[in-house]
Amino acid sequence: QVQLVESGGGLVQAGGSLRLSCAATGRTLSNYDMGWFRQAPGKEREFVAGISRSGGSAYYAASLKGRFTISRDNAKNTLYLQMNSLKPEDTGVYYCAAKLVGLYSMTYNTAGAYDSWGQGTQVTVSS
Repeated sequence: QVQLVESGGGLVQAGGSLRLSCAATGRTLSNYDMGWFRQAPGKEREFVAGISRSGGSAYYAASLKGRFTISRDNAKNTLYLQMNSLKPEDTGVYYCAAKLVGLYSMTYNTAGAYDSWGQGTQVTVSS
C-alpha cells in the first residue's frame, strides 16, 4: 500500500496562497488516481479536488474551482494543491488520498473510493 505524507500547510492571511504537497512512498504514484479532501472543525470531510493517474484530467469542488489547482509530478511521486485567494472558510485539515487504478471508473469526490490516506496538514486562514 502506498504511504502518503502531506506538507506545506500553515497560517496565512486571507487573500494569500499556499501550496500543499503530498509525497508518496512504497508504490509508484503513476498507478494511482489521487485526491485532496479537507475537514473543518465540527464538519464532515469534504472533497476538494481529484486528478487522474496521468494528470490529464482534474476535477474540483464547484465552490473551489478557479482558486485551487491540483497537479502531480509522477517522476517525483508527488501530488500538489495550489491554493490562491484563500478565505477563512478554507481553514481545516487537508488530506491527500490515493486509489489504485482498477477496472472500474473512479469517483473522485467520494472519500470511500480511496484506498490510502495521509495524516493531514493544517491550513489556517486568518481574516
